[in-house]
Amino acid sequence: MKDRSAVTNIVVAGLGGQGVLKASDILAEVAFVSGLDVKKSEIHGMSQRGGSVSSDVRYGAVVFSPMVPEGEADFLLVTQEDQVAVNIHLLAGHGVVIQPSQVEQGELRNKKSLNVALLGVLSHHLGFPEEAWKAAIQRQLPEPLHEANLEAFALGRRAGNQ
Repeated sequence: MKDRSAVTNIVVAGLGGQGVLKASDILAEVAFVSGLDVKKSEIHGMSQRGGSVSSDVRYGAVVFSPMVPEGEADFLLVTQEDQVAVNIHLLAGHGVVIQPSQVEQGELRNKKSLNVALLGVLSHHLGFPEEAWKAAIQRQLPEPLHEANLEAFALGRRAGNQ
């Protein structure tokens, strides 16, 4: 994790129904329980009809605005490959794109867990303890979904190691 006084900017983007908002909720909770100031914003667009959805998560010692300024995202996590082009203008020059092709989706027990698998990839870049991620996943999701999503997170962690 970079300097705790700096602000980390993450954009999670995808299409309606792909778990973008749940992924950003999990991410925000991990940062919050780690003692950081967290701000989160959402743009739903035509989410009810499968349109673009994005959520900004910003955390650090002090964060004043929930919106990631254009060109300042440290990470762009997309749940749909075509959302890279739509959101790339938000990424900083040093920024990292995390996308579905980084995870072996055929190994997912439930395809709806892709968002959590991508968080597993992202987790390697952020330095929060793995246990904090697992606890947030369990708090944010109903119990029947825990096992499949913890497996998806582990799959993403393995992919992030490569």
